[in-house]
Amino acid sequence: MVQEEGASSVTSSPLQFLSWMTLSPGLGSPYPWLRELKSEERGLCLIHLLVTCANHVAAGSIENANIGLEHISHLACPDGDTMQRIAAYFTEALADRMLKGWPGLHKALNSTKISSVSEEILVRRLFFELCPFLKISYVITNQAIVEAMEGEKMVHVIDLYSFEPAQWLNLLQMLSARPEGPPHLRITGIHEQKEVLDNMALRLTEEAEKLDIPFQFNPIVSKLENIDLESLHKTGEALAVSSVLRLHSLLANEDEILRKTSPSASKSSNPNQLQRALQMGHRTLGEWLERDMVHVYSPSPDSASASSPLSLSTSPKMSNFLSALWSLSPKLMVITEQESNHNGSTLMERVMEALNFYAALFDCLESTVSRTSLERQKVEKMLLGEEIKNIIACEGAERKERHEKLEKWILRLEFAGFGRVPFSYHGIMQARRMLQGHGYDGYNVKEDNGCLAMYWQDRPLFSVSAWRFRRYD
Repeated sequence: MVQEEGASSVTSSPLQFLSWMTLSPGLGSPYPWLRELKSEERGLCLIHLLVTCANHVAAGSIENANIGLEHISHLACPDGDTMQRIAAYFTEALADRMLKGWPGLHKALNSTKISSVSEEILVRRLFFELCPFLKISYVITNQAIVEAMEGEKMVHVIDLYSFEPAQWLNLLQMLSARPEGPPHLRITGIHEQKEVLDNMALRLTEEAEKLDIPFQFNPIVSKLENIDLESLHKTGEALAVSSVLRLHSLLANEDEILRKTSPSASKSSNPNQLQRALQMGHRTLGEWLERDMVHVYSPSPDSASASSPLSLSTSPKMSNFLSALWSLSPKLMVITEQESNHNGSTLMERVMEALNFYAALFDCLESTVSRTSLERQKVEKMLLGEEIKNIIACEGAERKERHEKLEKWILRLEFAGFGRVPFSYHGIMQARRMLQGHGYDGYNVKEDNGCLAMYWQDRPLFSVSAWRFRRYD
């Protein structure tokens, strides 16, 4: 927009309005130029509006939050560009959190929601197919299992979240090629839905028969926290444990006392900082979020204590579960987790971390899948959108998506008595060759301290780490 000679910068530049535009109620779309903004500028406007709106939600200012949601609705769109799509799901999550203040209304609006097991299977398979992260996890995990089980005659794998046959179909093929011949393989699959495990059993049994591998699938229909791990394992078996994007759910603690959002976490964003960021040209949304949002939002003082070793023992479920796993003396345990901290004690901590993380994930899809793709829309709405909603709208035991970074998992697992197992050079090269062979541009895997991080551009999104039973001195 060109400024007319003598015109005030406050009245002529759209950027100047961003510090106060969310405070104007019921005006519909008072700034038609918003729709004409370039993608980068519109994206930064949406970030600002989302952060401001989230601050209002955190502070309990429902009227101002409602005004913010109204303005965002004029820019957000579930089938638009990356930031428009993200904004649509973040506003839905913020609105859902607000509605929880009226339990009757919230329950009524969700009373006819149907959860289909077949749709859950479908959407996770679509994520597996559209993004390489699960493929990399399966490749590196299976290679580590084959190496750890060399020479073993009886192998037992406990799959803590058994929903995708592809991982174990690949393992069966790898074991069938062992020079000494395949072992007797038993896989225990854990899932809350019997239909999911029935599908796993059928696919894996067929493949094992085809490859002539002695095989048994042991389905356990249960929540993870209710499993009696000791009853699953038999003497004489070499044990491996696999957890793909599941272990974090045990961090939910129904007995926790929720701390109120601290005043420092509900301060409004700085308009001067936002205007400077908007005028910086073609810097990507991810770069701006990563480098500049720290000036807009500073974590509350109590958030720093969350990374202390003492805080790792605050979840009895997790501590008890890891102790039970340790008592089984596994030769190998491989854990894949989201590489982001979505388990902050305050809403604003989680909003800022989630914006960073999911902006990158949505960008992955934007780079490879058409905006009109029905498959992409299903992954974004039914998987990523539901994760965002759980992170932002839920608290206590209801908040299952408690992702934490690798550094914290390392502390927790070492504290539980496990020792780290570095991934082999061969395993890491297999993962890199898989990316190259499938033409996954923009993705990368990096080894760090024996663990593996999966990157989109320069941002780590998922981590894989391997562990073994270690006796206490």
